Amino acid sequence: MKLYLRGHEDRYAVEQLQLALFPEETMEPVDAPFAGDGAVSALSRGSVYLTATAKITLHGKTAFAMRRVKRTDDVPTVRRLLQNTYYAAAMQLRQPPEWGSLSGVRPSKLTTRHLLAGGDAAGADRLLKDAYHVSPERRRLCIEASLATVEAAKRLRENDISVYVGIPFCPTRCAYCSFVSASVERLKDQLPPYLDALEKEIAHVGKLLQQSGRRVRTLYIGGGTPTTLSTVQMQRLMDAIAAHFDLTDLIEYTVEGGRPDTLSLTKLKTVRAMGCDRMSINPQTMNDAVLSCVGRRHTAADTVAAFADAKQAGFEGINMDLIAGLPTDTPDSFASSLEQVLALQPTNVTVHTLALKKGADLFFDRLRLPTADEVRQMLQGAERRLRAEGYAPYYLYRQKYMSGSFENVGWCKPGFLGLYNIYMMEELHSIISLGGGGMTKINLPGGKLERFHNPKFPQQYIERIEDVLSQKDVAFALLCRSTR
Repeated sequence: MKLYLRGHEDRYAVEQLQLALFPEETMEPVDAPFAGDGAVSALSRGSVYLTATAKITLHGKTAFAMRRVKRTDDVPTVRRLLQNTYYAAAMQLRQPPEWGSLSGVRPSKLTTRHLLAGGDAAGADRLLKDAYHVSPERRRLCIEASLATVEAAKRLRENDISVYVGIPFCPTRCAYCSFVSASVERLKDQLPPYLDALEKEIAHVGKLLQQSGRRVRTLYIGGGTPTTLSTVQMQRLMDAIAAHFDLTDLIEYTVEGGRPDTLSLTKLKTVRAMGCDRMSINPQTMNDAVLSCVGRRHTAADTVAAFADAKQAGFEGINMDLIAGLPTDTPDSFASSLEQVLALQPTNVTVHTLALKKGADLFFDRLRLPTADEVRQMLQGAERRLRAEGYAPYYLYRQKYMSGSFENVGWCKPGFLGLYNIYMMEELHSIISLGGGGMTKINLPGGKLERFHNPKFPQQYIERIEDVLSQKDVAFALLCRSTR
């Protein structure tokens, strides 16, 4: 589906909305007028008003909308005008989506900002309803996640930061995965030099933390699958972190165990003994046929055993992930997966919606995928059961190419907020990221962010480690200037 912009260059705002509203159509940005199917988003700047128009032609039907506001240079206002105009035209051709005209990955930032500025839940609800046309069900999720964010924000102090340590390796690559992660079956020889480079970055950042007076509030070891590392390698990594980082102010330490087939009682005891108090065990589904279909080399029974080992190792906070929309899955089998997870009574359950990313095998080799309506049934059933079991939503985010344009939601039992997830997703403070594919985000005055990217692939990270260290110097210099 073509998209032509006239009179403005805010391609991201309109493009993301078009992807969300017409997910079945292939996006094709164009730089000149065209004939046939496609959309034209235009902006005219008069002396008094900004006037936006949208014209969408699809399968022989054409829709048109026009909106205007008093002339302004405020970027969010102009963006909302463009999006609402496009949305008004699109609604003449399709049914309203759950998230209305919202196209960003962090819808709860709107309601969080409203609450932190002194607003209440009723006002946040009106904002989502009137300005963005969000459905009642999504408004409730969004506001409840923001209320949890407000509580998490109260635990932050001026010089707090969070740290992410990335291990971009997995036992095998799942069919739905687009993350930058290497299969150890192919690249296991890169693990030792990768750890050598990572230890250099850990030591360097440790010095910068000490010099800057920043305190690590939450620490998250993610991936990939960090527990792809052997027990000895996990011990080495966590020893390096303990040696170079002052963790006395830490209130949450998470290791993403991820794949049950990478966990053992010995490894879990080692991780727990090093101070980690939160483990993530992610079956994605408890249906063995679906697991096989997406290339996961473990069974539901392996997940149950790994959970029991984690409890025996002393973990109280345990998260488990499920994905709605996996190939060959159905609403009934997804509901069965959820019941099997709930029987284990984890403190946190994250319900993801399948996102068909271009880097994933499923994007090109699409097996039988559930329909948008089937995914809706999965998510609605999950919400009912999770609420009934005492879980509440505490963070959410969206991605491109999601089935039905829905969302990912983290659910928790009382007292078990996943703080790193909130701080990272809501961008409440600076996040220092180490390892391949890591993205450091420095919070600047006025709500702005400065991003620093580590090389994506393990080999690039190893070869360019000195550049990575120099970049950290720049990031910390900016961090210190931003709070003076």
